[in-house]
Amino acid sequence: MASSGERRLVFDTRGKRKHVVRVVYAILALLMGGSLFLVVGPVNIGALIGNSTSTSSASKVLDEQAEKLERQLVKTPNDEQLLLALTRARINAGNSQIETVSETEAPTITTEAREDFEAGSRAWSRYLKQTDEPSPTAAQLVAATFFQLAETGSSSLAEIEANVEKAASAQRIVAEQRPSLGSLSTLAIYEYFGGEFAAGDKAKKQAAAKAPAKAEASNLEKQLAEYRKRAVQFQKSAKQVAKQAQEASKEALQNPFGGIGGSAAGE
Repeated sequence: MASSGERRLVFDTRGKRKHVVRVVYAILALLMGGSLFLVVGPVNIGALIGNSTSTSSASKVLDEQAEKLERQLVKTPNDEQLLLALTRARINAGNSQIETVSETEAPTITTEAREDFEAGSRAWSRYLKQTDEPSPTAAQLVAATFFQLAETGSSSLAEIEANVEKAASAQRIVAEQRPSLGSLSTLAIYEYFGGEFAAGDKAKKQAAAKAPAKAEASNLEKQLAEYRKRAVQFQKSAKQVAKQAQEASKEALQNPFGGIGGSAAGE
């Protein structure tokens, strides 16, 4: 895993396009990193899960809890309450393993945390197939976690986009069941970064309607309009990254031995 303050490149390209890809990835990181929340305040994962402890002992307890739930699910694989509990256990375990060095540096998503988040995502998907009324509290946890992963724990454009979509999908559940200025504003931001601008505009309008005064509604709309601009820039940059990747792939196919680690053929 990359050390604190270090971000892995979206594409490990070498040669004349290396600098361009580095610059584009830096733009993506700038757009995503630190983007939340002018409107609803920063996400506090610890507050959401009711546990701010980030120690190895907490992680061990949560992993043991998850393993116990997984054993129970072998017997009753469609038990929605067990699946919901497993989702929370795995995501909480992942959050407990995030390494934060300082407030100014991006947190490091460890390999173990990533594995727990992936397991939590799978459990959440299974849970959604079994329930008609998803838990909005769990959905908020899922949404916040995967948007954080999009910002700081993704190593490719595809991974960023997938995590944003997971976040938006979960936040829709929150906004539908608990519509409020905060939940709808958050949804608008997620939709924008996911490229769903019409859905984001709709959520923005609904959020503004929840504001207690016209002045606050106006201020909210201005702030969300700024996020929309950022999201437009993000989408443009994403297309540029995809184009660079395509060109780099073509270059690699045309010259499969060129630029591999800068090594000479005889090494």
